[in-house]
Amino acid sequence: MEIEKGLNYVRDNSRAVLATRRRDGSPQMSPVNIAVVDEEIIMSTRETAIKTWNMRRDPTTWLCVFPDKWLGRWVQLQCRAEIVSLPDAMDLLVSYYRTLSGEHPDWDDYKKAMLDDQRCIIKFEIEAAGPDIQG
Repeated sequence: MEIEKGLNYVRDNSRAVLATRRRDGSPQMSPVNIAVVDEEIIMSTRETAIKTWNMRRDPTTWLCVFPDKWLGRWVQLQCRAEIVSLPDAMDLLVSYYRTLSGEHPDWDDYKKAMLDDQRCIIKFEIEAAGPDIQG
């Protein structure tokens, strides 16, 4: 599958399972919400999350993206993760929220919560997308 097709799939489907590698090499998987902002797949998480620690150590990640109702086609993306921490992440955190949920009723409160939660943004660069065939 072409990488652009994988990116386009994510525009319409925000639910995914993220796989990272633990220190021992075994997989660690997390259900996540992702969004496309400025032609990049991004995700919000906490600096203290195990998945964040795993991506700092090894930026190779996999996203299995699927529709909300589990019906239809799914896409697997192999990616390279980049962590953007606060304060640099704040504009992306706002864009992430807007993309998935629209306008927030109190942006000041939202930004304070992002700081309190030690939020960061993960950017995913797609390296491979698939499957190309169905079995």
